[in-house]
Amino acid sequence: MIDLLEKEMKGREIYTGIKVFPPFAVRIDGRGFRRALDLLGLEKPYDERFARAMVDSIEAFFKESGLNPVFAFTFSDEISLFFKEIPYNNRIEKIDSIIPGFISSALTIHLKLEKPVSFDSRVIPLGIDDMYRYLLWRQSETWRNHISSYGYYTLRGTGLSENEAASQLKNMKASSIHELVFKHGINLAETPAWQRCGILVYRETQEKTGYDPLRKTEVKTQRAKIKQDWNPPIFKTEEGQKLISRLVS
Repeated sequence: MIDLLEKEMKGREIYTGIKVFPPFAVRIDGRGFRRALDLLGLEKPYDERFARAMVDSIEAFFKESGLNPVFAFTFSDEISLFFKEIPYNNRIEKIDSIIPGFISSALTIHLKLEKPVSFDSRVIPLGIDDMYRYLLWRQSETWRNHISSYGYYTLRGTGLSENEAASQLKNMKASSIHELVFKHGINLAETPAWQRCGILVYRETQEKTGYDPLRKTEVKTQRAKIKQDWNPPIFKTEEGQKLISRLVS
């Protein structure tokens, strides 16, 4: 009886057989952050404390999750992780639950939050060449988010309500937002690079020199270190293409 019931119930787990095959990206986005983050009194539109907590959560994922992303890219409350291998028999259900669950917990710890936060998650199948094109898209979204965020909070600073600021911003071109923000003393081209271009996290191999007491000789070893790149290049430039090509390969 119990065996039959187990078989029947297992059969209702209809999505467990859906798989994704590498390479692919997983993009997670913050959900319901506002209430939890408002308690921290973060600066608007950007707060380095929040950005650092996001990046430190990614680094913790690299070190402690047991998964092996090639690299990650983040801006605002969004993280994209890129994989060329994955455990759990490539099951999307596992990928889409474990990754946002880990990052949610890590971010809560790093920010010492009193209210819970969560991320939604999606899996994006990509070829090797698609990884670069996907990054171009997300970095362009970083720039658009940068412009609109500064525009919105500049309008709010003039006394407009949330709805009024959002409505006015919706009808403004990027050049007009640039001009508006500039009149209030902010040059968007000179804001910190991480706000304009996002942040990359990846493993970087370093050579270290040590001493072998048994052989009584100097030895060199290769060690991987997690790098947080807060000043990444624009990916569509030659420098950006070379960096992503190196990370992907």
